[in-house]
Parts: sequence; C-alpha cells; structure tokens
Amino acid sequence: MTRHLSSLPLALLVLGSAACVPRAVPPAPVARTPAPAPAPEPLPAPAPVADWQDWPWTPGAWRYVRDAAGPRASYGVTGQAPAAELRCDRAARALLLSRPGNDAAPFTIRTSAMTRNVATQPAAGAVPQVVARFALDDRLLDAMAFTRGRFTVEQPGAAPLVLPPWAEVGRVIEDCRG
Repeated sequence: MTRHLSSLPLALLVLGSAACVPRAVPPAPVARTPAPAPAPEPLPAPAPVADWQDWPWTPGAWRYVRDAAGPRASYGVTGQAPAAELRCDRAARALLLSRPGNDAAPFTIRTSAMTRNVATQPAAGAVPQVVARFALDDRLLDAMAFTRGRFTVEQPGAAPLVLPPWAEVGRVIEDCRG
C-alpha cells in the first residue's frame, strides 16, 4: 500500500495540472449568410430568322368573295384595307395580285417550289395599289396555292407579306380558269 501512497502525490499533481488547463470548447457555430448568387448574364437577343419559311404570317385572314367582277380573295385584318388581294380579271383572262403602295418595283414571290420576280404597275384607287398580272396558266399561281406553309410577296421598301396558302387562294385560281 505504501507503494500506492507514494504515487498519490504524483497522481494528484497530474490531476491538478489537468484541472488548470482550460478545456478546449469548440466555438459556437456562426450563422453564415450564403454568398449572393452571381447575377445571371443577360440572354442574347434572339437572332433574326434567316429562313423565310420560318417567318410568322402577316396578321390577318383570307376572305373569298364572288361577285359580278369575278372571284377574289383578300388578305388582311377585318376592318382595315387588305394587305393583299388576288382577283380574277375575266375580260383579260388574267389573275391580278395586288398590295397597297405606290412603288412599281417588282414583287419577289417565294413559295416552297419556286421563287420569281414579277413585274408590277401602279393602279389608281381609293388606296393606291401595286399590281402584278399573271396569265391563267402561270405555274407560279399553282406554286402559291400548293406551297408548304406560306408564300411571300416581297417588294423593296415595303414589309414582306407572309401569306398562308389557304383554300381561298386555290379557289380564286380555279374559278378564274373556269
């Protein structure tokens, strides 16, 4: 037992020195606010659609009318002057495609099957018009009636008309061919 008693002061010394050393207490967690997310980079502006077959239709709808002058289809917004008109000139055995304007620059007509420049001439009226004349057997008329999705009537200095090939177009052509 003396052996144990002689080591008692040493044990007390070790215990006492341990009591003097502060215990390492982990620091309290610090509430961290998340770093703000970086501002998103602005999206680039959409690229203009290069392929005319992806251009949106010109606002409006086709309307078919058959009267003493012959069949015609007008395209546009109800209550406004038509943006385009396809009409039969029975006396001249021709079809006329017109749009508002004063400039007699040629139309460029695009369909899924063909593209062609067509001569025009101004026409007098309450609303000045530019008119292209087609022979009844012109294949461009069939291309306009049966194109996939749309056809365009383009003219320098004017917004292109992007028109749907609805039944009214084919009906005017067929009625005029008679």
